[in-house]
Parts: sequence; C-alpha cells; structure tokens
Amino acid sequence: MGWLFLGLGLVLVLEGLVFALAPSRLDDILEMMRAIPPETRRLIGLAAVALGVCLVAVARMIGV
Repeated sequence: MGWLFLGLGLVLVLEGLVFALAPSRLDDILEMMRAIPPETRRLIGLAAVALGVCLVAVARMIGV
C-alpha cells in the first residue's frame, strides 16, 4: 500500500510543478493536444501505461 501512496505522491509533485512553474505554457500544451487526433492520443496513453507498468516491474525486480 505504501508503494501506491509513493507513486501517487510522485505524480502529484510532477503535475504540480507544471502548474506552478509554467502555467501559461499549459495552455499551449493543451492546444497542441487538441490538434492530435483522438485515436493517436489514445495510443500515446496506452504506450505511457505500458511503459509505466514496465518501469514498476523493473523497480520491483531490482528491489526498490
């Protein structure tokens, strides 16, 4: 259960940094995302999930 809180905390730190350090760039990023077709965004999301699962598996194998 501790790993879940650690992972969630790290995500919140990274997401919070975007809002805190570059709030005006966030609008530009969202506009760029709107230009990407929905199916491509879905594939990017699935690739991110797959990469995240692989990273978690590797971290668990090396004993982190």
